[in-house]
Amino acid sequence: MGEDDELTYSATGVDIAESEAATAALVDAVGENEGDYAGLLDIGDRYLGLATDGVGTKLLVADALDDYSTVGIDCIAMNANDLVAAGVRPVAFVDYLAVDEPDERFAEQVGEGLAEGADRAGIELVGGETAVMPEVVSGLDLAGTCAGLAAKTAVFPGRAEEGDALVGVPSSGIHSNGLTLARTAVTREGSYADPCPFGDYDTLGEALLEPTRIYTDLLDPMRDHGVHGAAHVTGGGWTNLKRLGDHRYVVDDAFEPQPVFGFVQSLGNVSDEEMHRTFNMGTGFVVAVDPAAAASLAETVDGRVIGRVETGDGVAIRGLEL
Repeated sequence: MGEDDELTYSATGVDIAESEAATAALVDAVGENEGDYAGLLDIGDRYLGLATDGVGTKLLVADALDDYSTVGIDCIAMNANDLVAAGVRPVAFVDYLAVDEPDERFAEQVGEGLAEGADRAGIELVGGETAVMPEVVSGLDLAGTCAGLAAKTAVFPGRAEEGDALVGVPSSGIHSNGLTLARTAVTREGSYADPCPFGDYDTLGEALLEPTRIYTDLLDPMRDHGVHGAAHVTGGGWTNLKRLGDHRYVVDDAFEPQPVFGFVQSLGNVSDEEMHRTFNMGTGFVVAVDPAAAASLAETVDGRVIGRVETGDGVAIRGLEL
């Protein structure tokens, strides 16, 4: 691929459609369970919610900069945020660190990040596992599982209603999705150690390592305002809104993307459509709620009303149809 060719996520090795098909095959094989962003287990008067996820290829940026201090925050965030999207309060977390060889220094940094992430999420770290697998893992991989609890009446219905308002909450940057595309773009003509031309980052790698925002503070306000459903804008970018049901989602006032997105788009010659199908583009969490409650919710969570739910299908944002 030439330096001027348009980059796509699939061309860099990650095909969202193939990934979704593989996931569907796995789900079909093991059977259905309640929940979307999180698995929900009926334990009587409450649900036990479980979510599992990893940091992905963001770890390669950490490795290149020899800085693993923030990836633990990402690991907590990617799991806790999925529980929040289901209306479940995260309470406990276990991590899984796989390495090709033990290294106390980076293990300590990963641990410090996990502790910081747990503090931000308001949860407990209750255990973990470190596996040394030199023939399976090159470098390291970090993943985890988050458990949460919710009264049966507290979980969100999970589906938007026609006429709902959409309330958005800003992201902190790229988070932990689409890093394969972002990494490929940034390193086309340079390296992660190059000076960063935007923000308060010393290097481009630092901008990519900005930790994922944790949204547990949204849970109580969302419940108080009778939220119908929520979308954690992760893999698949803005197409995550479609997980709220078969409607048309019109977004006409999304938050402006942080400069890192424009930088990645320019270096990778990435189309607007591909950017919005891959990244959060500045908005990390979206809520569908009755219009009468939207302004109050937006003010409470430092967000804003970004759009509405209409009859139809697809996502319309910034002149794009996704």
